Amino acid sequence: MALKERITEDMKSAMRSKDVQRLGTIRMLLAAIKQREVDERITLDDAAVVAIVDKLVKQRKDSIAAFAQAQRDDLVAQEQAEIDVLATYLPERLSEEEVAAAVQRIVAAVGASGPADMGKVMGKAKQELAGKADMALVSAQVKKALAG
Repeated sequence: MALKERITEDMKSAMRSKDVQRLGTIRMLLAAIKQREVDERITLDDAAVVAIVDKLVKQRKDSIAAFAQAQRDDLVAQEQAEIDVLATYLPERLSEEEVAAAVQRIVAAVGASGPADMGKVMGKAKQELAGKADMALVSAQVKKALAG
C-alpha cells in the first residue's frame, strides 16, 4: 500500500475512533500533500510524501523550541503530539554511526578535500539520505568530516 493511501486509511480510522488530535494532524498532512500536488500538477510518490512529512516535523521542532522559550508548555505538548503522529509515517532513521559512515563514503566519492566542498557533499548527501536521516545531523557530520 502506498504511503498516501495508508495516511488516508489512518484518517478514516481516526474519524471512526473520534481521535480529534490525530485526525487534525492527519488532515493537515493530507492538505500539505494535496497542496503540493496541485501546485506542481503532479502525483507524489512515497519519497516526496516522506519529504513533506520530514518538513512538517522540522517545523514542529522549531515551534517547540520557540514555545519552550516562551514557557508555553500547553503548546509544546500539542506540537509534540503532532510530531508523534507524523513520525509514524517516516521510515526508520539511520543511527549516528550509520550517518557518519555514509558521509565518509560520500566525501570519498565526491573527492571533497575541505570546507569549500561542503555544498557538493551536502548535495549528494541530500540525494542519498533525505528521509532516512535527520539532515541537521548529516550537516554536522559533513562539517566534522571536512574540517578534519
